Amino acid sequence: MTETRTTEATTTARITNVDMKLEVVILPVSDVDRATDFYKKLGWRHDYTPPGSGVVQFTPTGADTSIHFGTGLITAAPGSASAFLIVSDIGAAHQQLVDAGIDVSDIFHYTANGPVSGPDPDRSSYNSYATFNDPDGNSWKLQEVTSRLPGRVDSATTVFTSHRDLVNALFRAAIAHGEHEKRAGGEYDENWPDWYAAYMVAEQAGTELPT
Repeated sequence: MTETRTTEATTTARITNVDMKLEVVILPVSDVDRATDFYKKLGWRHDYTPPGSGVVQFTPTGADTSIHFGTGLITAAPGSASAFLIVSDIGAAHQQLVDAGIDVSDIFHYTANGPVSGPDPDRSSYNSYATFNDPDGNSWKLQEVTSRLPGRVDSATTVFTSHRDLVNALFRAAIAHGEHEKRAGGEYDENWPDWYAAYMVAEQAGTELPT
């Protein structure tokens, strides 16, 4: 009995440690051509699809996960899917959709009394949103995330998936470093690159920020 439990525990531990990265989400659509035109308009990357496969693949800008749609891929009703899109700047993302002619909601945030128009006044991470639908009604919710909750990302890995994300992270580090220099008596910090790096890694990992 002890040997069996030990084997089971070892197997469970081995499975738990295997990375399982979300690769594809299948969307239910009623008109493949119409959906293709919409996601092209959205500006997502139209990936190569093997001829005759009946699969259309798009990848959101900066994302590691793609979407599939096509004929006979899924039995769910068209328009029944719902997903989140994480952005570093809700205002810029909203304007990009408007400029592309996408019917997107106004930006809003949540309070104790429910949703309120406009971005979160403190621009706190995870609390500014906007929504839009594809032609079938599959819903997408934009959510502004500037720093991740602890444990949400691997603290040993720092990744910026777009030029804008990296620029915004550098700006936040620069502002924080300015306050750091003030606390140090206003003296120039020759090791500012190291401080910036520590701040950006900690911010993304959701760990304690340097002061």
